Amino acid sequence: MTTPLDRFIAEINKPDRDIDLSTSALYVAQIEYPDLEIDRYLRILDSMGAEVAKRLPETQYPLKVIQTINEYLYTELKFYGNGTDYYNPCNSFLNDVIDRRTGIPISLALMYLHIAKSIDFPMVGIGMPGHFLIRPNFEGAGIFVDVFNRGEILFVEDCRQKLMDIYQQDIPFLPPEILQPITNRQFLLRMLNNLVAIYLTQPDFDRALIIKTWIEQIPV
Repeated sequence: MTTPLDRFIAEINKPDRDIDLSTSALYVAQIEYPDLEIDRYLRILDSMGAEVAKRLPETQYPLKVIQTINEYLYTELKFYGNGTDYYNPCNSFLNDVIDRRTGIPISLALMYLHIAKSIDFPMVGIGMPGHFLIRPNFEGAGIFVDVFNRGEILFVEDCRQKLMDIYQQDIPFLPPEILQPITNRQFLLRMLNNLVAIYLTQPDFDRALIIKTWIEQIPV
């Protein structure tokens, strides 16, 4: 009988482009919820994508598509970034994010990316220091989406300002690599590192050590 870790290892050893982030994240959630029905949550995500597809305008400009997703997720379903209880581990487990309709930037990004993929709207994760963003994966798209703040549209200058706000210091320019897309493995690594940091601050060393074991399985 395979364990969640066995299934996670099998998933992350696929070619990076074939790694399913949602499935991988739900394997991680089985650390906390051993009886979690993964297929049930994948169906919920797929149904969200199907609902967005029904609402898409005939002319599917990127900003129009993003607006449609935003209205559905943040206005109708009332998802929101959990700024008041940011370091609650529930914010990092995809099933909890779906059930509670709140999360941190990377977990909300994962859900958003699943929906975008289901409607054939290519988006990628941007592992900016201190804050996770996503953006359309089109040449010269030039815009970023802040999923933690109701899908706010950002430009490069907005990203620089956000970093200055986070770190409380002047940042004259952004090195281009800061806003480059990350791989699926890097995405999962960042998500797991967040969980380790959360458990260490609680402190819950036993859970932190379990997550570290999972991190060690990710090929680099």
